[in-house]
Amino acid sequence: MSARELVGWYLNRIEALNQSGPAINAVREIARDALENARRADEALAAGRRVGALHGIPVLLKDNVLTADGMAAAAGCAALKAFVPRREATLVKRLRSAGAIILGKTNLTEFADYVSDVMPSGFSGAGGVVKNPQSLEPYGRGLGSSVGSAASVAARLAPVAIGSETQNSIQTPASVTSVYGFKPSVGVVSRYGLVPLVPSQDSPGVLCRSAEDAARVLAVAAGADAHDTATLDVTHGLSDGPHARAAKTIRIGVPRRAMADRADFAGVMSSFEAVLSRLSRGGVTIADPADLPSAEQLQDVRSSVFRTEFKAAINGFLDDHQGPCGIHSLRTLIEWNDAHPDAIPYGQSLLLAAEATTGLDDPQYRSDRLRDIALSRNAGIDATLAAADLDALIAPMGAAAKCTGKAGAPAFAIPAGLDASGAPFGVTLFTSRGGDRRLLDIGMTIAGIIGNSHAPAI
Repeated sequence: MSARELVGWYLNRIEALNQSGPAINAVREIARDALENARRADEALAAGRRVGALHGIPVLLKDNVLTADGMAAAAGCAALKAFVPRREATLVKRLRSAGAIILGKTNLTEFADYVSDVMPSGFSGAGGVVKNPQSLEPYGRGLGSSVGSAASVAARLAPVAIGSETQNSIQTPASVTSVYGFKPSVGVVSRYGLVPLVPSQDSPGVLCRSAEDAARVLAVAAGADAHDTATLDVTHGLSDGPHARAAKTIRIGVPRRAMADRADFAGVMSSFEAVLSRLSRGGVTIADPADLPSAEQLQDVRSSVFRTEFKAAINGFLDDHQGPCGIHSLRTLIEWNDAHPDAIPYGQSLLLAAEATTGLDDPQYRSDRLRDIALSRNAGIDATLAAADLDALIAPMGAAAKCTGKAGAPAFAIPAGLDASGAPFGVTLFTSRGGDRRLLDIGMTIAGIIGNSHAPAI
């Protein structure tokens, strides 16, 4: 197929499934220049010019990623529905430089699921409700915010979609939608040009249909960026493409206590044990259990980090963009929502909690952030890996999300078929912050052992 034929195929599928037919509502907006850019990609190939590793490949972007092509960037917020940025995210520039064609934007849980503590995943005032193409039902509470990106890939509305994760928002949507999802270490991919949630934890990543595709996209997306200082103090090392490791060289630990063996994952444990058995038969060394020393403390911890950082970050973002749509601050946004209650049917409890915080100099915030790092990294992932000389840890579905989020660590969600109830099941691999290259290489091997385990979607 030519690039134009490929883009046209996906656009036809979006037309058939997004608002028509099952109406999964995964895609919010189509890029007006997608077909024209595809035509140019074909012309370049015909002239012997291959721009980069993603030449002619359509990519959808989560709607908290800014573009300078006339598409809105509302982050799901009704008050910002008409915000059309004039700047482009570094991530988007890198994708375009590699030849990718930006196909459009995907719906997300509003403000990356930071509006109300009872709002279901997949709902936003600007975009409505996203359905999981596996069940054609809306995503439930707590299933992460990159649901539109995951649904788009599962329904084959695009081969690749960009998502973002602060805590849970790639690995859980990937698991419940049966696609691959990679959340890099914080700082591996620039956040410049993304609507922020919690800068100490925010990380853009990729949802796709194979481990190889994840590696290819991340090789393009990763890199230092002066606009995002977090990218200057972390190892990147993803530019040389995918390299699967020999199974017999891989050592993986199973953190049972307060993670894999939690009561809320009891229904998928038979599937999880089956995956561990397949990996062991495939030559991978399984250390079971390999518990985090901080397991119970980490699971029970309550922190002020989210609400404190969100207020500071969103106020800075709105100010930097000159108060888009008349929204100059979090306080202005809350007032707009109060005047338009139909836009926030689940309330705005999290926004109100954030507005009540007193800033990044608050001693409680500083103490909470240090405790988060100590429990998730020092007495968490890093301690566990070192104690048993492990390469990575493995957990069912999104059981590791709280830990990997606070640690800023990479996580790789891999589909593993269906659980006993017939719902999509997946596992998540994770390792220390900065271990992205190792995790990608291991993930490719693990995916090969598990096999092509996508659950069928529409």
